[in-house]
Amino acid sequence: MDEYLKYVAGRTERERQIDKKVTGVFSGSYAINPFTGERNPIWISEYVLAGYGTGAIMAVPAHDSRDYAFAKHFGLPIIPLIEGADVSEQSYDAKEGLVTNSPREGVKPYIDFSLNGLTVKEAIESTKLYVREHKLGRVKVNYRLRDAIFSRQRYWGEPFPVYHRNGIPTMVPEDCLPVRLPAVERFLPTETGEPPLGNATVWAWDEANRRVVENTKIDGKTVFPLELYTMPGFAGSSAYYLRYMDPKNDSALIGAEAATYWQNVDLYVGGSEHATGHLIYSRFWNKFLFDLGVSVKEEPFQKLINQGMIQGRSNFVYRIKDTNTFVSLDKKEGYEVTPIHVDVNIVSADVLDVEAFKAWRPEYNDAEFILNDEGKYVCGWAVEKMSKSMFNVVNPDMIVERFGADTLRLYEMFLGPVEQSKPWDTNGIDGCHRFLRKLWALYYDRDGQFLPTDAEATKDNLKSLHKLIKKVTEDIEAFSYNTSVAAFMIAVGELAQQKCRSRRALSDLVVLIAPFCPHVAEELWHALGNATTVCDAPWPEFCEDYLKEDSVTLSISFNGKTRFTLDFPTGASKEEIERATLADAQTARYIEGKQVKKVIVVPGRIVNIVI
Repeated sequence: MDEYLKYVAGRTERERQIDKKVTGVFSGSYAINPFTGERNPIWISEYVLAGYGTGAIMAVPAHDSRDYAFAKHFGLPIIPLIEGADVSEQSYDAKEGLVTNSPREGVKPYIDFSLNGLTVKEAIESTKLYVREHKLGRVKVNYRLRDAIFSRQRYWGEPFPVYHRNGIPTMVPEDCLPVRLPAVERFLPTETGEPPLGNATVWAWDEANRRVVENTKIDGKTVFPLELYTMPGFAGSSAYYLRYMDPKNDSALIGAEAATYWQNVDLYVGGSEHATGHLIYSRFWNKFLFDLGVSVKEEPFQKLINQGMIQGRSNFVYRIKDTNTFVSLDKKEGYEVTPIHVDVNIVSADVLDVEAFKAWRPEYNDAEFILNDEGKYVCGWAVEKMSKSMFNVVNPDMIVERFGADTLRLYEMFLGPVEQSKPWDTNGIDGCHRFLRKLWALYYDRDGQFLPTDAEATKDNLKSLHKLIKKVTEDIEAFSYNTSVAAFMIAVGELAQQKCRSRRALSDLVVLIAPFCPHVAEELWHALGNATTVCDAPWPEFCEDYLKEDSVTLSISFNGKTRFTLDFPTGASKEEIERATLADAQTARYIEGKQVKKVIVVPGRIVNIVI
């Protein structure tokens, strides 16, 4: 054991994470299971974390992967505790099923207590109840919270209301708050390594006069130095949402009436990294404020949406070995080449701007190129995490300058579901830009002539528009922005074919697209004669009547082979469809001189005449 402890003490946590080999040693001692009376061997191992609980664990190798690996390595018993659990190859980690072997058959337990036949959830509750009733222990909730990295060595942030009386941190009296940041000339650390507040000249606490005074008055008797660290940015943001509910209350963070009315945040949208940053602190503080009665909801946020990461689309150039010559992707066969990441901002549709590449970095000033048959240099590509080192970080300013902010917004929403990670591909942004030009063409012709009139919307206009209203309204509620953009593209195409000129219909279209393309929408809204912002316009209401069809088109078949189609009134009976089909001139041609044996009508689909 001494040798093993010496071995473990010489290893770092990083080494343990990299080298996952199983190590351990039997202590020679046993622990008695208080429920069954069985002897359990006590082992020591470096995979047990000293900082988690007491540093001692009850191993369950059948249902924990690390315990399983340890037991397999040292030949220890692996007893499944869930009925039907197969632990022949790996642990059964699912926390569900019916409990078994608790106690095992043939083992006479110390106590009259069995969990066999209960679900895992029932077994846990039964065990806690038994332990509590028989005073074998107490039930406790353990909270696991990441170490609170709460102080910052910088100027910005709320100062801690703490001063140091003879080296002992002491709180500034509550009725003297707030303590405000002092003016400093330099926002850098001091020459002796103190935080920026070390540059302050008025940053000491006068106990007698209960105020901040000049540092020169520090005497260690009644005047003492104030804390130099500040709170981080999330100190205030951990509860800022509550303050937004009652911002003008000068006597409390939030009043009871406002807290009862607003309760908590309906929706929180943030990146997945927030789950271990701002969100964990917000929940921690909110639970504390809930216990105090300040917050009326235990959870600060009712719904959480984590938007997916935008991945980069990298581009590569191919340098011929031992040269400064670069060969196009479609010409590189037969050459020994090295792929090199190139700045995606000098590549368009995978075609390299050769002159921009030469100016990009000094070592490429005299670069030579083997172009393809069209005189272009085509780059290779791959989807990777956006990173400066891979030169695939897209500068949004360049996109906005070239295509406009609305194109950028629209394309980001069109990439895919909001919660999924998706690759950024600048090549695809042209499609969104073309769509916005088609949208604009509904309102202005090529000569700049304004097209909408006071004409009534046609039936087809209203059908296209109300399909769109229904789709976009539902999609926004479901955060399905990418399918909304697709629906806009279809609707604009249909309205263009219909030559829609109805001012009323085109006004509703502008309101619908405003959340997606606010700048274009605002321009068109004012062009339509509105004096207020489109943001204040009421959302169009969906009317299902406009989607109802007056007629239905059915395929007409003879002995199962489709020959033509006919239109019938919606709701026509089978008998009416059969009579109309047999009376049609086209039908007469196919049944001329033949006997009709049967007519099969499948509503909404087909008419089959058997001859």
